[in-house]
Amino acid sequence: MTEVKNMDNIKILVSGDSISRGVIYDETKNRYTVLRENYVNTTGRKIRGSIKNISKFGSTLIRGISKLENQINKENPDIVLIEYGGNDCTFNWDEVADNPYTEHLPQTEIRIFETALHETIELLKNTKVTPVLMTLPPLNADKYLEWVSKNNPVTKDNIIKWIGSVSEIYYWQEKYSSVITKVAEETHTRLIDVRGAFLQLPDFTKYICRDGMHPNRKGQGVIADKVFDYIKTGYDFLLEPTVFRGIPVK
Repeated sequence: MTEVKNMDNIKILVSGDSISRGVIYDETKNRYTVLRENYVNTTGRKIRGSIKNISKFGSTLIRGISKLENQINKENPDIVLIEYGGNDCTFNWDEVADNPYTEHLPQTEIRIFETALHETIELLKNTKVTPVLMTLPPLNADKYLEWVSKNNPVTKDNIIKWIGSVSEIYYWQEKYSSVITKVAEETHTRLIDVRGAFLQLPDFTKYICRDGMHPNRKGQGVIADKVFDYIKTGYDFLLEPTVFRGIPVK
């Protein structure tokens, strides 16, 4: 069931990027904002114990784990939820558009991403902390291409020349999510399949912001529900009594 040290005072640390930070694109304000009702805060209101969010906008796995060891020593968590990959798989699209016939590398090459995940899990398990991985929400590739090309037809055309097709953008990001699943299986690490939750929806694109990558308010709700389902099946002792009886928490 659980490997946590103290069931009466459990501590959860969330280490991730802007998705875990709760960043959405607010179309009324035409800018990114942090949603207060993000999945981390929503989960925190439903459980006994503490949950601290150290996620950063724009963070990659390498940047995130470089600070994780200090945070573990400081916070002494029982569980660390790890959510990375969306920035790791991203290219410098302006450079791609300027030079569509040369080689370009993502922020984190996929082999380095996989190795870093293994090392992170080993670090956590060696310090008696339970790691939990999360897969990536899917991209709305068409909207994402519009966003990174800034709706410039020439930029968009050059990006397509380099990557091959719009669908390749989707499949490239999916590879990183598949690596997360693979590492979880290889290391016998717990996994929350966020991607599967989105793909089970009739139209997951309605749960993604206009930038094609960040879950919107409803998308954050999908993640919150998936995390809560995970807690109910593996850590039900964490649930507040009203939640456990099925009474909504306000």
